[in-house]
Amino acid sequence: RSRPYQHPPPAAPARPPARPPRLPAWRRLLPRPSRRTRRSLPSPPRVPWSGQVGSGRAGPAMELAVLCGLSAVLMLLSAAACSLGRPLSGPATALVLLAALHLFRYPPVPPELARRVLRPCGRVSIIAHRGAGYDAPENTLAALKQAAENNATGVEFDVEFTSDGVPILMHDNTVDRTTDGTGSLDHLTFEDVRKLDPAAKHRLHKKYLGEKVPTLREALVEVLKTNMTIYFDVKGHAAQASAALKEMFKEFPELYNRSIVCSFEPMVIFKMRQADQKVITALTHRPWSLSFYGTGKPKYDGYKQYVYMFLDVVLDWSHHAFLWKLLGVSAFLMQKNFISSDYARFWAERGVDVIAWTVNYADEKRYYENILQCHYITDTLIETCSPP
Repeated sequence: RSRPYQHPPPAAPARPPARPPRLPAWRRLLPRPSRRTRRSLPSPPRVPWSGQVGSGRAGPAMELAVLCGLSAVLMLLSAAACSLGRPLSGPATALVLLAALHLFRYPPVPPELARRVLRPCGRVSIIAHRGAGYDAPENTLAALKQAAENNATGVEFDVEFTSDGVPILMHDNTVDRTTDGTGSLDHLTFEDVRKLDPAAKHRLHKKYLGEKVPTLREALVEVLKTNMTIYFDVKGHAAQASAALKEMFKEFPELYNRSIVCSFEPMVIFKMRQADQKVITALTHRPWSLSFYGTGKPKYDGYKQYVYMFLDVVLDWSHHAFLWKLLGVSAFLMQKNFISSDYARFWAERGVDVIAWTVNYADEKRYYENILQCHYITDTLIETCSPP
């Protein structure tokens, strides 16, 4: 005989989905990249939201992070001590510090002028990175001419110095990567550098025979023949670079309406604003640049790595909290993976334009230009390529 039907026991109530773990406080300080950019380029291992290429030079930036961190700690301790003794002393100390920051900061250039330079055509600027180093040998006169022919809105090139103090176009502080020579610029005179071939290791080197490493003045003469905006990327040597650029601005006054001085090093921007407050300036930044390479590989071992990670957090906070205002910058150059609509809105509310680097893929270019309305720097103006 068959058994009578038995109803199945009631199902257990569905458990609510687990909430994602909350990020630690120090990671919540950093801007997150958009979901689209996270899909397009997966993050390297062991470093949150790292970019692919590009890194600042760690020495001065590390010193600045230490200085900012110690200053912040001392300020907090002094304010706390005052507030314990006299309840009104804490707010009064904070007001005095804010007043001092406002009093000694460099005011930015007029917004109308900055807007004309950053948006010369009234729209998003497309900037050739090192003269679009995929299309022609980077930081050469040929690259600058090629960028103009390919209708770039602006051109970015790097300013370095030879051992005898001549400003030239070079990204690295050695000549090994781009030329047929070896050695550090600290030990090479301009005469030595001039003998090298900056196109020797480029994929189209046979097309660009006879190229020479140009001086800063030669590059300016070439670009000023065009309608492109100039982005000076100063790699260091704050006092030397500000003095050299000041001379260029005196010789070519049109640079005030056609150029921007950028640097990873806040000291460079400080010296430039100190030398000439009419110059438009911008800070360049990549989070985790002190503790990780652009590929995501840690720079140090053991406890030293964590020290530099802490300094990275302090440096990132300094850039977004007060350095931009203290230096009076008009633009902020940020590694592309860290830019989202919220991040662009953060700077727009402060009257600062965001420039993404380095954007090389076609879908990324459309995203930054049409969705985020964000200027971008690219290695190529004619085809899709991978970063060098």
